[in-house]
Order: sequence, then structure tokens, then C-alpha cells
Amino acid sequence: MAADATGRGLPAGICLVAATLHAYCHGAPMNAPLPKKPRRKKRSGFSRFLTALIGWGMALALLATLGLALAVALSMASLPPMEELKKSPVGQSVVIRAADGTELVTMGPSYGRWLPYSEIPPQMIEAMKAVEDRRFDWHPGVDPIGIVRAARVNFEAGETVEGASTITQQLARNLFLTARQTYGRKVREAVLALAMERRYSKQQIMELYLNRVYFGGGAYGIDAASRKFFGHSATELDLEKSAIIAGLVKAPSRYAPTADPERARSRARIVIGTMQDSGAISAAEAAAADVSNVRFVVDKDQGDVRYFTDWVLTQLETLTDEATEPLDVTTSLNPRHQAAAEAAAKAQLIGGTQVGILAMRTDGAVTAMVGGRDYAKSIYNRAVTARRQPGSSWKIFDYLVALEEGKTPDSPVVDEPIRINGWSPRNSNGRFLGAMTLRQAFALSVNTVAVRLGQQFGFESVAAMARRFGITTPISTQPAMALGASEATLLEMTAAYAAIAGGGVEARPWAIQSITTASGRTLYNREPDTPRILVAPFVAAYMTDMMRAAVETGTGRAAQIGRPLAGKTGTTTSNKDGWFIGFTPELVAGVWMGRDDSKAVAGLAGGQAPARVFAAFMSRALTGVAPTPLNDQVEVPEFGIEPDAEAYGISAGGDPAGAGASAADPGQLDPSLVPGAEPPVVREEPQVLTDRWIEDVTAGAPKQ
Repeated sequence: MAADATGRGLPAGICLVAATLHAYCHGAPMNAPLPKKPRRKKRSGFSRFLTALIGWGMALALLATLGLALAVALSMASLPPMEELKKSPVGQSVVIRAADGTELVTMGPSYGRWLPYSEIPPQMIEAMKAVEDRRFDWHPGVDPIGIVRAARVNFEAGETVEGASTITQQLARNLFLTARQTYGRKVREAVLALAMERRYSKQQIMELYLNRVYFGGGAYGIDAASRKFFGHSATELDLEKSAIIAGLVKAPSRYAPTADPERARSRARIVIGTMQDSGAISAAEAAAADVSNVRFVVDKDQGDVRYFTDWVLTQLETLTDEATEPLDVTTSLNPRHQAAAEAAAKAQLIGGTQVGILAMRTDGAVTAMVGGRDYAKSIYNRAVTARRQPGSSWKIFDYLVALEEGKTPDSPVVDEPIRINGWSPRNSNGRFLGAMTLRQAFALSVNTVAVRLGQQFGFESVAAMARRFGITTPISTQPAMALGASEATLLEMTAAYAAIAGGGVEARPWAIQSITTASGRTLYNREPDTPRILVAPFVAAYMTDMMRAAVETGTGRAAQIGRPLAGKTGTTTSNKDGWFIGFTPELVAGVWMGRDDSKAVAGLAGGQAPARVFAAFMSRALTGVAPTPLNDQVEVPEFGIEPDAEAYGISAGGDPAGAGASAADPGQLDPSLVPGAEPPVVREEPQVLTDRWIEDVTAGAPKQ
């Protein structure tokens, strides 16, 4: 510190010594009084508190560092040698059974050849670093930058949307810990990761990770995954296939090609973009990568029941966190129903088309599933995953809204031109049938009536009704939505029909009845859902009445099986999709047919091939089951209205409030409605419809 001639700027002690020497050298007496020591300024209480706080903080930090170092040292001493880890794979086998205990499939862990680091394709390593741990080469096992980033993202989102686990931490969890989400486990995971980084080299950690991590479909390690999904060793992986495999780690059951090939490809495109952003590949390499050309393979000896068992596996991880002990899973599948569905899928072969068949009970238990014509050729599940326009099978939501608003199957309507914002629905022959009942309009799938109902009661109300019945896909509120222009899955549409069959009670699809371990420990046992009423019983009964008319006298006659049946056809523009969904009191089933590329198929209408597939399935599935009547009658006590009935809007006279008197017509169509005839009086008693007449009318009518 600089000082002037007077000594200002020097510490007090030094100034005192200097003054003494100066006096001695100049002959001053040694007993002369010394300069007074300057007083220190008194420190404030806050300053003393801050100093103590910093001191204690440093002491605690030192103790924590020493404790962490000790924990890491102890953990490092307990880690097994690299060779031992290579010899002890871990995994879990899963046996999936039908409802009667029949074994459907055993999904055991599969391991390919252990690949040394030198044999792993560089693009596989870089893809995994890019998507899972960009700073893998630099961090000590825990990534502070990643932790800060994840904390910020999660704080802004208000929930946990991003993790910060490094590849080393993931490996520590997979090798030595469980997947249970607790703070204690995260601390142990971090300590183990720090220890592993000091016990093993970066190359050894990456080798362990790529040979041990789970990639879905029962495959552990990149070699097993490559052989399962692509049919060759991982040493032959290129950039596109490496990206697909790297993308599976985030959610194996969701992105595995066995669950959804297109989703796996979409995820791979994200991985390739991430590799470009991290500098692992150039922009030209990223642009040249084309995952759409990647083809997946499956075992040739796997039956079509794999569509169902793959769907079961996607639900399994949400019901239990057991990751090591073998599992035994009992499902809702009925082997007789499954055999009937597989046979029906092969009975109606239309060139280039695929088929989806799904059957369930009214409680949502899925008893049969076919997601395509051949699982060995295509693992894409069209019964669960595919979103297609349902056509006129969607019209149940239009009519449910109308019934809730007070209409009945006998309410008068008119098939006549209607224009909404320049758009006009019409029949393919350009003609209109005039006055009819609501039942007749539904049976013949008249487009103008469905659109007019949507306009009258609100297209938003129709969308809300579909949501109420479990449709989760995006729903348009444009007028064409009344004719099924929005997409839906066969699973959700069939569940909606099951709710009607069940008297208006929700049918939430499910497949897993129980999960037990090999030691007999019960991990899950399904309890019946609390009933959730979607519509009043009389609304469901009225809807069933109209659906019965569609099968007996309308567009769904090809689905008849000689027992009480209700259903609805659906056909989209240019015959791109054909649907038939229907039910008996015992079973609900849905059928979809079409091409994966959505090209038109000549002659594919819901009332033709799909209806025949439905009939083939139901006839065989219900063999030996005694027929029972449909629940399509609305009954109210004659002596007065009950409180529950009043809550549903039923008047003492037996009609919904404001509906008026009901006619006795059970569903037959007035022959005077032949095109060109004079419109009849609306309330005139209709007469019996002949087969010849219905064939004449439907020959030129739109195929629904």
C-alpha cells in the first residue's frame, strides 16, 4: 500500500515502529511518549452478522464438500469392475394372458451381442449425446448447466417438463437404483454418477450405456434393438437408424416402432435436427437424411394378437413401477372373439385396403382387436392409432344433441336443400326425399337433416357431445363436421357406441385386469369405474331405436345377423373410408376399412364390405349366446312421474318435456317418398316399406 511522508496509508503497527526508529535515529529520548494508536471504527451489527454468515456458509460448504467427497469415495470403492458389469444383464419378462388365463405372448428381455466401444458406429454415439447429454464429454457426471436450465424451464412452466439427468446418471439409475421418483434417489443417483466418472472412463460409460439401456419392444442395448427393429447388427447402423434408436430412450413404449412406426420416424427427425444444432453433423448431412425410407421388421411367427398385446404394454408402465421382477398380466381379451375378428379381417379382401376391428363390452373391456390384415407385414395399429374421418357414423352426436333438446325418433323433419355460408350438403343423386321422421332420416343417413340439426342446436353443441362421449381428437365446428369431417380413432368411436348400448353410461376402454409378480405379489387389480352418466337413459334408448332402424330398414342391412342389432354405417368422400359400428346387448364392435395412403377405393361404402365384416365377426363371436332384446324402449310409470325421470326431462305422459305426442311408427318409411311423388302430410300414418322400394331409393342415395 502506498504512503506519503507522514505515513498515511500504512497500517497502524507499521507506523508505530517507523516513528520509534525515526526518533531513535534523530537522538530523541527513548522514554519519549509514543504516538497514540488510532482508534478503529466500531462495526455495525449487520456487518458482523454478514461476516458471521459468510464464515458459517464457507464452513458448511467445506463440510458438505468433504461429505460429498467421502460419499463419492465410498461409492467408487463399491462399484464392480467393468468386466463384471458386462456379464450381468438385467431385465424383466412379461407374460400377457387372455381373460380366461390363456397365454397370449411372453415378452422377455432380449440382448444382442455386447459391442465394444470401438465397434459402435460413431453416428450412434453422437446421436445419443445430442439427444440425451450434449455436454457428456465435459461434465464430471452431473451437469450443473443442465440443472440450472431445467430448473428455469420447469419454473416457467409451473410443472416438471424437462429433466437434467446425464447419461452417467441414467446409467447409474438403470444399473443400481429403481425408477421411483424421490429426492433421496436423485441424491444417490448423483453421487453414483460422480463415482462412476472416476472409476470408469468416458468411453467405458458410453459403452455400458449403449449396451444396457432399454429401447422398447423387450430390447436391451443397441444391438438387440437394431436386430429387433431393422433385422441386422448395430454395427451396420447408419445415421437415420441411429437417430431412430436414440429417440427411443425418452419414452420406449411411446416411440418404439412396434407401437407406432410413424411416431418413431417423427422422433428421429427431431434427433437429427438436434444433432445438427449441436454440431455433430452438418446441415448438408441433416438435409440428406431421410427416415421415411427406413423399413422395420418383425418376427414372422407373431400373430395378429400382437396388435392387442402391444397396446397392453403401452398401459403397463402407467400401472406399476416394478422394473425387475417378472410380471404376469391378465387382460380382458376373449380368445373366441379374437379368433372371430382375425377370421373376419381376412374374409373381405379388397385390393390395397387395410382393416381395423375392435370389440368391447359396455363396461369398456376390450375383448378383441385387429389393427391390420397382417401384423408381420405391418405393425401399425389402425384400431387404436389411426385417425380417419368417420363419415356418417359420426351422426350419432348430431342426433344425440337433438334428442336431448326434446326431439324423438318420430319427430318430423324434411330432407330439402340447405345452404350455410355458401356450402350446401346434398345427396350424390342430387335429389331430396322430402318429409319424414327423425328415425327415417337416420336410417337412410340423410345428410341435409344431420346438417340442419347441427345448425338448429349448434355445431359447438355437437362437438361438446362428441367430447362428452370420449372423442379426444381435434373437432372442427364448421358445418361439414355434422357429416363426420373431423378425424377420430376406431377405439374412441366404438367406445362412444358402447356408451349408448350401456344406456348412456360411459364406456372407458381398458385392457388390463390384474398384474402380479412371479412370486405371487399383486401389483394391480382393476376396480370397476364409478358410473358416469353421459346422457339420460331415454336418450340412449331413443338413439338405439334409430340405430336399430338403420340396420333393419336403412343403410346397414348388410350387417344383419338374425338377432336384435343396432348400428350405423359411415362412408367418406370418394369412398376413402368405410365404417360400420354396432352392437347387440351382449357385445359392441366397430369396423374400419380403407387404404393407409387415403386413396379412394371403388365400391368401399360402410353399408357394404365393412358391414359384412361386422356381420362375419358378430355371427362367430356370439355363437352359442342366447339373443336378448335391445334396450330401445322408453317406459314411464302410468301413475305419475318419478323424481329420476323428472331429472331426465321426461314428462308424466312419457315424452321428453316439450316433445309432443309420439307416433306408433317403429321405423318403416312411407312409400310415397319415392322421388317425384307428392310430399305426404307429415303426421300421416306411414306404411310398410318393401325391399324393392328401399333398393330403388338407396341405389342413387349417398353411400353412408
